Amino acid sequence: MAAVGRALRQGLRHRLRLPALPLLVLLLAPTAQAAAPVPVTPAPVTPAPVTPAPVIPGRVIPGRFTVEPVTIIDQKAVFATVQSLNVVPARARIAGTLTRLSVRAGDAVRRGQVIGIVADEKLALQITALDAEIAGLRSQLAQARIDLGRAEKLARQGAAPVAQLDSARTALEVASSSLAAKQAARAVAQQRLKDGEVHAPISGRVLSVPVTLGTVMLGGETVADIAEHHFVLRLRVPERAGRFLAKGDRVRVDPADLGQGAAEFGRITLVYPRIAGGVVLADAAVRGLGNYFVGQRVRVWIAAGKRSGFVIPADYLLRRFGLDYVRLVLAAGTIADVPVQRGEPHPSAALADGIEILAGLHAGDVLVKP
Repeated sequence: MAAVGRALRQGLRHRLRLPALPLLVLLLAPTAQAAAPVPVTPAPVTPAPVTPAPVIPGRVIPGRFTVEPVTIIDQKAVFATVQSLNVVPARARIAGTLTRLSVRAGDAVRRGQVIGIVADEKLALQITALDAEIAGLRSQLAQARIDLGRAEKLARQGAAPVAQLDSARTALEVASSSLAAKQAARAVAQQRLKDGEVHAPISGRVLSVPVTLGTVMLGGETVADIAEHHFVLRLRVPERAGRFLAKGDRVRVDPADLGQGAAEFGRITLVYPRIAGGVVLADAAVRGLGNYFVGQRVRVWIAAGKRSGFVIPADYLLRRFGLDYVRLVLAAGTIADVPVQRGEPHPSAALADGIEILAGLHAGDVLVKP
């Protein structure tokens, strides 16, 4: 019995020592639960950079445009008139009555075309009289030839003196010369009759016809004014802006005056070396002027100085709440709407809808088309 009691006491002590560690854990658990949780910081995630599509400076490629400084020509609006380079009058060459007129204002004519006839009734009578004289002289010439043949025959036979032979020869020469003179006079009268035809001196358009049928004309009077087909714009530029004009400079014509949606460009061909009334005259060649009225006024922009600036296509601008924006590609590849200040239109051959940007952009900025 004693041995059994010792064994029970040893087992109890062993059982009391084993739960020591679990008991410590139970005592510390409430403290661990009461402590604040430790935050876990996630590893930073770097977004993959967006590589913009390659762009060409100053050129538009699909959806993108690179801003680059360009030379902007300051422009001044002046008025010009459509003028023919040459306006030539078609004149009558003889005096008489206008019996035929085949043109009116606005008609197109060719060089040498008969546009009217001035007739002189005296010329017809003169030609009739000359024809009668020529007929008589031909009869005299025939008789002179017969007399000369007879005199030569008698002279060979010794029945006529030499003086008679010489007289017959002289009479033949006089008759021949008289006939030639009358024929020449008739040719002159015939040519004067033909000169009654009024010809167009150049090819072009008839501007005015200041006469009517039946008008009595004198030699040199105008029957019609004809404008040559070569039309130009004649600019009237104030003398302060005239110092910027030079032959070969580009000019821009107002598309509203042309009846077109796009502006038309031309070049100055001549600057007149004279100032009259504070105005400098210059001629500019522009296509399609033949479809306008001679004297029509057209608004034209000319160069008035040069400077550097930024010009972008008009369709790259956004307008919201009265402000203008562009979509700019940032350094990280993201796109942001940036406000800009719009300037005046500056169309050119490269950018037909170019708009100047006064503020908000820098050289090298890449824009995205909205």
